[in-house]
Amino acid sequence: MIVTRLDADQVQLYVEELADLLADTVDGGASIGFLAPLDRATAVAWWKERAAAVASGQLAVWIARADDRTLGTVSLAFPDKPNSRHRAELVKLMVHRDARGRGLGRGLLTTAEQAAADAGITLLHLDTETDSPAERLYTSAGWTRVGVIPDYAADPGGVLRGTTLYYKKLGTTAPTR
Repeated sequence: MIVTRLDADQVQLYVEELADLLADTVDGGASIGFLAPLDRATAVAWWKERAAAVASGQLAVWIARADDRTLGTVSLAFPDKPNSRHRAELVKLMVHRDARGRGLGRGLLTTAEQAAADAGITLLHLDTETDSPAERLYTSAGWTRVGVIPDYAADPGGVLRGTTLYYKKLGTTAPTR
């Protein structure tokens, strides 16, 4: 498995595989902002829009590939306000259903955390569906649970679910991005 950080051109290059991964994740029941079934054109368009955020430095995207296919991704979203340069949000950690249970999610999480620390980010935060398998990953990786917001977002089937907020403190160097 090879994990690679993508630049904006590479996001465009892998947009079809990223769209497949997004659709698989949503169809598998993960609450990541979309309802099922996810239309392929919508998934492609969503990833194409991310390229501009990558080009501007507001988003960092990594993919995990094996056997000539994209099996996972994770992103860090960076705030645009001067008073928040020390933090980032972990977003869209996805692992294809065919690749789950092999440590890929943990590997992507570790990659994003290390890249954030290397860039001087001292605080990461995220939200995830309450009682989802992702909660076990974040808790076991040392993230701190803050609390639950009830009925925060609809799952892929349209049912309102709670979201759990987490944070993780990293090193203490100044941001370099």
